Amino acid sequence: MTQANTNTAERGTAPNTSSVSVELANRATVGTRIAHAALFGTVRTGLAVAAHFGDALPVSPAWAFAISSYTDAFATALLPPRGTRRDLVRFDKFRAEWLWDKHTPDPATEQDCAILYFHGGGYVWGGLNTHRRLAAKIGGASGMPVFNVDYRQLPKAHFTDTLDDAVASYRYLLSMGFPPERIIVSGDSAGGGLAVRLALATKERGLPMPGAISVISPWADLDWTTRNAHPNSRRDSVIPPIGPEVVARWCYTVDGKLDPMWSAVNHDFTGMPPSLIQVGSAECLLSDAEQLARRYDEANAPLHLQIWDTAPHVHHAASDILADARTAIHDMAAFNRQMVGAAGLPYRKVFEPRRLG
Repeated sequence: MTQANTNTAERGTAPNTSSVSVELANRATVGTRIAHAALFGTVRTGLAVAAHFGDALPVSPAWAFAISSYTDAFATALLPPRGTRRDLVRFDKFRAEWLWDKHTPDPATEQDCAILYFHGGGYVWGGLNTHRRLAAKIGGASGMPVFNVDYRQLPKAHFTDTLDDAVASYRYLLSMGFPPERIIVSGDSAGGGLAVRLALATKERGLPMPGAISVISPWADLDWTTRNAHPNSRRDSVIPPIGPEVVARWCYTVDGKLDPMWSAVNHDFTGMPPSLIQVGSAECLLSDAEQLARRYDEANAPLHLQIWDTAPHVHHAASDILADARTAIHDMAAFNRQMVGAAGLPYRKVFEPRRLG
């Protein structure tokens, strides 16, 4: 992967080389700017009110998050792209599905390469239905089948259970015969953080490392302190920082403390595979992406961080109407193809280095 220096020279000294490259990927189109403004006045406001209201009420987390767990059932109307094939796979404690199209080999008969995808939703909502269309679009553009995982979530499962499901899904691909170096671990939001944490878990559990990681706006730090202090805590058009904080504080703290090992940002990234992170310039989760970039830099592990101007959280999901979202999917797909040596879709090498701070 093409790299650029992210550390600028101090006092006239020569710049340091870095394994991390940062790209300011675009200048937001009118559509993206309109979407940012519209979402700020509706979705963010609504989620902030709900989070503050729920945090103040004497209700149990199980009751509150049990309601959100039904969202996936209502998302069946979100159809995948025309021609998408599907094959449901049931595990003992969770389920998943294969997604591929007519231009992609059936994963049951050809185990060349694959994308292992984890959906977002803050570990409290979402599933196969909510993210099938997005996952299928990424897979179709990449020319690779996608294994879309419906991992266990709150309130029925702790993060340790969720991580176990992620590891089990990765082991399943290995057992099918997919070479680890040709598996791309991917996901968005909470699923993006889970994808990074899975790659770290392969080292901990003696498994071969996946070939690459490509994630969207990863929630990689369950501790809310750094994120809440970030300037974007007031700029994000979708996620009010109180949202992730309430989830973590209600469900993951023990005596008011979080186990730091649950968060990907607190690990040693030595040996991590080439990775791509895409995030919006105004997202509160830019804080998590920046923390991850520092871990990659410290470990001299290759990372390309794409920052999309004014893009709402996981704007890829609006690719039917947003040109910037289609370009972001194109770039992710091109990265995925490069990582497995596929032809076509050359990755845009338009890098603008900047200091991580």
